[in-house]
Amino acid sequence: MATGICVDAPLGRGYSRGVRRLLGYTTIALAATLLAPRPSPAQRGVAVSGRVLLLDKGNKPGRDVGQAVVWLEPDHPVPVAPAAAQMVTSDKELRPRVVVVTVGSTVTFPNTDPFDHNVFSLSAEGPFDLGLYSRGTAKSVQFNRPGIIRVYCNVHAQMSAFVVVRDSPYYTQPGSDGSFSIPAVPPGDYTLHAWQERAAEIAPQPLKVGPSGVNRLEIRLDATGYKFVQHLNKFGQPYPTRGRRY
Repeated sequence: MATGICVDAPLGRGYSRGVRRLLGYTTIALAATLLAPRPSPAQRGVAVSGRVLLLDKGNKPGRDVGQAVVWLEPDHPVPVAPAAAQMVTSDKELRPRVVVVTVGSTVTFPNTDPFDHNVFSLSAEGPFDLGLYSRGTAKSVQFNRPGIIRVYCNVHAQMSAFVVVRDSPYYTQPGSDGSFSIPAVPPGDYTLHAWQERAAEIAPQPLKVGPSGVNRLEIRLDATGYKFVQHLNKFGQPYPTRGRRY
């Protein structure tokens, strides 16, 4: 295949010796790059894809299937890179409802409402209490342990969300139709996990990823038995029903 670069072509006499030497080195480097063997798909990693089926009451598909999380746990520890994410308080909601990050990542909670919020969590894997803070203020939390962090507001009982912290880089959330794909997965042995806030917990499943990847996986999550239970405030007490100004 012609590359348009000829290593042995003489350089023009109009160039100085130093420029000719530099151009020659550059040409050789480019040629070496073009001629170097490309990594195979297995070396680059392959895709693990499929569909999450969330079964709701009346055997209907759950509309919030996109809030599920699918991840692969390798059979040996894999380094993960910390990242930064946001969960915004807006119109008495925490958005997005589910944030997925790796261990060591920092999540910032900006307040865009014209009144105070007090974002907190009592989850054992990452408890925190940001205290009251007003519009235009943002506070952050670093999460250093894997787990499902339940996030609430101590002022507004209806506000709830989740920070899913993983110690694996191989995770994703499905689309609104339940389809998902985890890219760049090295072939090997893994354990498949899936979570959705309303679904019953499923047993982890062993999964072998071959050189061509895995497709057409089907993960079934059962939310037919879900019952809403109002969480308690940060003091472990029910929220007051009177006296709130906003």
